[in-house]
Amino acid sequence: MLIGWTLGATVFPAMVPGIDPAAYWWMAAAATVGLLLSIVAHETAHALVARHFGIPIRSITLFIFGGVAEMEGEPPTPRSELLMAAAGPAASLLLGFLFFLLLPLLGADPGLTAAGGVLSYLGFINCVLAVFNLVPAFPLDGGRMLRAVLWMWRGDLTWATRIAAGAGNIFGIFLVVLGVISVLSGDLVGGMWRVLIGMFVRDAAASSYQQTLAHQLLGDLSVLQVMQTAPIVVSPELTVGAFIDDYVYLYHHRWFPVVWRGRVVGAVDTQRAAGLDRAAWHSTPVSEIMLPFAPEHAVAPETNLLAALGQMRRGGLARLMVVRGGRLVGILSARDVLAALAVRREMLTGEGAETL
Repeated sequence: MLIGWTLGATVFPAMVPGIDPAAYWWMAAAATVGLLLSIVAHETAHALVARHFGIPIRSITLFIFGGVAEMEGEPPTPRSELLMAAAGPAASLLLGFLFFLLLPLLGADPGLTAAGGVLSYLGFINCVLAVFNLVPAFPLDGGRMLRAVLWMWRGDLTWATRIAAGAGNIFGIFLVVLGVISVLSGDLVGGMWRVLIGMFVRDAAASSYQQTLAHQLLGDLSVLQVMQTAPIVVSPELTVGAFIDDYVYLYHHRWFPVVWRGRVVGAVDTQRAAGLDRAAWHSTPVSEIMLPFAPEHAVAPETNLLAALGQMRRGGLARLMVVRGGRLVGILSARDVLAALAVRREMLTGEGAETL
């Protein structure tokens, strides 16, 4: 809606003056959809190359600053990183040239017709998208290409990520400063966009560096090595009142697995208990308010720790049940993962010892 409003209210009236005012909004709608599909094409190019090199891509997320293909791990080699990063800008450049190529073929004049204005904008914005992403600042595509080259040179992914992320931090600061100058010069909308994008780039660079370190430190661990092996469980026959008094207040957890005759049947938390009328706490069994067991709430003990962490992140979960053959053998929490990360950092020596 924001992009559509900007195009319809300012960009297209300046680009194609003198046509029906209502046409500007149809142009804005068409251009916004075209931009959306262009970003999808950009990210899909990344995803296709990543899958070619055996890197799982679970989803593509679109948000106000563009899109991101979510990888489940780090690229296996510098070459795969380089080609995967280059695929997005290449796709955007190709789209930009195609849109410009359509202008004379359709007889559309960018300054006189609605179709020409839309095609010209989409050609221009795809080229801008490609050029902006080629800036050597992590996590932009150019920053990933820089990391790949540094990784290829030194053979050290952590060092390469630190340098590329540092470039991303500097570029983010540059955009913020440029945005402030633009605001002071009277360009409020453009300046605020630059400030927001700069802040996003800085935050993404820091987060990506920390994620790389986590992969380096925890990549060889399994859930079995980190999980709690003596979890506190609740019976489905227990009343909600007894659950609150004897479990929540005693152990100070908000979430407990529910086990019946040795097998996991679900989970119960304080939020579900709080949603029940207090007068019914001592007459309602846990089985009536528990969340039934679902595969996404559990992992096998042999699961890679980073894969389990990704599962927790996607599901918005703080804890996972560790299950083998339908029986609960442990609990994995985000706190356990952080504790393992802290221990690994303390044990690590030499150049690989980094500060998160």
